[in-house]
Amino acid sequence: MQTNTHLARLIHDQAKIYGDREVLIYKDFGGKEWKSYSWNQFSQTVKVVSNALLNLGVKVQENLGVFSQNSIQYLFCDFGAWGVRAVTIPFYATSSEQQIQFMVNDAKIRFLFVGEQEQYDKARRVFSTCHTLERIIIFDRNVAISSQDPYAMYFDDFLKLGENLPRQSEVDTLTEQASMVDVANILYTSGTTGDSKGVILTCGQYHAALEANGKCVPVGENDRVLNFLPFTHIFEKGWKILCLTTGATLIVNTYPQEVQQSMKETHPTCMSSVPRFWEKVYMGVQEQIEKASAPKRKLFVHALNVGKRHNIDYLSKGKRPPLALHLEYEVLNKTVFSLVRKELGLENAHFFPTAGATVNPKVEEFVHSIGINMVVGYGLTESLATVSCNHLGDPFTVGGVGIPIEGIDIKISDEGEVLLKGPTITRGYYNRDDLTKAAFTADGYFKTGDSGYLKDGELFLKERIKDLFKTSNGKYIAPQMIESKLLVDKYIDQIAIIADQRKFVSALIIPVYPLLEEYAREHHIPFETREQLCADSQIYEMMKERIDTLQQQLAHYEQIKRFTLLPHNFSVERGELTNTLKIKRRVLNENYRKEIEKMYEE
Repeated sequence: MQTNTHLARLIHDQAKIYGDREVLIYKDFGGKEWKSYSWNQFSQTVKVVSNALLNLGVKVQENLGVFSQNSIQYLFCDFGAWGVRAVTIPFYATSSEQQIQFMVNDAKIRFLFVGEQEQYDKARRVFSTCHTLERIIIFDRNVAISSQDPYAMYFDDFLKLGENLPRQSEVDTLTEQASMVDVANILYTSGTTGDSKGVILTCGQYHAALEANGKCVPVGENDRVLNFLPFTHIFEKGWKILCLTTGATLIVNTYPQEVQQSMKETHPTCMSSVPRFWEKVYMGVQEQIEKASAPKRKLFVHALNVGKRHNIDYLSKGKRPPLALHLEYEVLNKTVFSLVRKELGLENAHFFPTAGATVNPKVEEFVHSIGINMVVGYGLTESLATVSCNHLGDPFTVGGVGIPIEGIDIKISDEGEVLLKGPTITRGYYNRDDLTKAAFTADGYFKTGDSGYLKDGELFLKERIKDLFKTSNGKYIAPQMIESKLLVDKYIDQIAIIADQRKFVSALIIPVYPLLEEYAREHHIPFETREQLCADSQIYEMMKERIDTLQQQLAHYEQIKRFTLLPHNFSVERGELTNTLKIKRRVLNENYRKEIEKMYEE
């Protein structure tokens, strides 16, 4: 049962229902031990934060910055701020100093909450250039505060400002006055083409999104939900609040690189993720299959074939599998597939929302085949996450992004662009009336920038309209589609397609270095550095053979003709990736101009 009250009251209303029941499982910053928080403790701490904010002088609808990894303090700040009708603006924990400075100044932030040493150090360095900034409040008690910094304080000391709830009557009044038109968040988008834009998200948008998602996403009070994506990401932010409305338990994973260990330690039933996570799972299992003995390899390949026939060829199409197939699948599910799920820490897997990029059909089929319910969806920051999604137990099409949620009106423009209207759509961009006007059609539909179509009630995406490349031969190329096909290869970590105004398609490829080094040693290929490894002709031919196999189904003009293996990763620091790890193609073209031009030499 869902409790979809105003965000200002949600945690307190749930505490009245669930009391001392566990709601948060977490580790301290840098800690090794999982700890627990009850609904009553959660509610009490949120009240303390609300009181402390008033004692700091926070005003109604004032903007507060949160610059941190996932943590329970992050949750306390969000709900504590909403309790006094303030606005939280989340920054990615990997944001650069330039990005922080822009967002703080754009939103006129006075109080900035930070996570660990890295975030504190960046915030301190830009403090003098952020003229509205008054205080830095630090979550992690282990952070070393500069002796030259009179403006920083620890979160523990901040909480003392709200001890014993000295302003609770004012908090209660503000909570009662909280309106659906209040702004809840301003989320600055990653900005693949330029400066970030602050997307305005209201409490009313959240209310509509939570109601619509609650009708089609069956998360419940018995689910244990691992938070893997950053709370800054609208997908994770909306998903975590949806889980709280249903009484689910949140497992707060602070460090993304520890997610697989966290899964094994906490055994979640649900977790939202991006396709790249499942691509890595797919590659890991494929590698184990390759290394297995011939009998084991034969058994697993057979099991995957049975799983595909049972779960994809029949169940995904709404058909009942033949009895013999069903019985065989049940045996393999309890033996072979259960071992795979146990290895992942997903013995009690319920379902796993997945969005944020194109899901490779091979990966989607694989995940379903091993008995994990991947729920593919589509959404944007501007739509408060979900636009459409598959419904657990209902027919779905591999390659589609599901059925539109209730309240969303989808229209396809004459140019094929997906247009949206409904109560979950943003009213615009903060301080940018020009961008807001350009983002909507004359009749009020939001322009997503994605090309797609509707078929039998399901939404299918084609490509990002702005990302379409046109070769010098006049052929249109969808780079993300090609990249998603190749990312399933175990040797490929990152890839960027090059084709715009070029005579053929090429690629910059970041290999998985440990695997490539292992291959080189096994085949007696000498190297001392990654530069030598990436430049080796035998390595190039091995990679070319794998790439050619994966791109057989592409049209001739879509296929990669040349590629360059790079000895270092694309990075956020060099401006090559957004904070959500999307490629900034313009920056890549500039940073790797020499390597790109070399691929097009006659």
